[in-house]
Amino acid sequence: MSHSPIQNSAANTPNQSHVASLRRLRRISHLLDNAIPIPGTKYRIGLDPILGLIPGGGDLIGSIFAGYVVFKSAQMGVPRETLVQMATNIVFDTVAGTVPVAGDLFDVAWKANVKNIELLDAHLGSPEQGKKADWLFVAVLLLGLMLIVGSIIFLSVTLLGWVFRVFIGG
Repeated sequence: MSHSPIQNSAANTPNQSHVASLRRLRRISHLLDNAIPIPGTKYRIGLDPILGLIPGGGDLIGSIFAGYVVFKSAQMGVPRETLVQMATNIVFDTVAGTVPVAGDLFDVAWKANVKNIELLDAHLGSPEQGKKADWLFVAVLLLGLMLIVGSIIFLSVTLLGWVFRVFIGG
């Protein structure tokens, strides 16, 4: 991932708060998706798939941080289409993460936060900036994202409880 778009973009000259925000977002993305090297390999994992092992709450915590990336991206002028792509990455990550074991393995590979930072970098490095999303759209998008994520988590925890009652509690 290149770290230069915010420094080299003539079309979107960043102010100091955007530079600081981008650094913070990159740190969050790295922590969630790439912070922990797997010994003997070039591959890294982050806290997101580890948090995902906690039924319900872990996915919610990861989604809150991912939603923060979307929120800050909106403040930096990312257009609607890109924000929707970012939210879709988070929803896809959450939906796949609810599948026991396979979902956790998927979560290790998908890296929604890295994908979202790449989308932000592409926006900041593009001469075609697109129309900035209005705050009502951003509020509705983030509320919808949290409702979808919350519903998915609720359903997966409810289903997991049902499975335990039927097969284990019997």
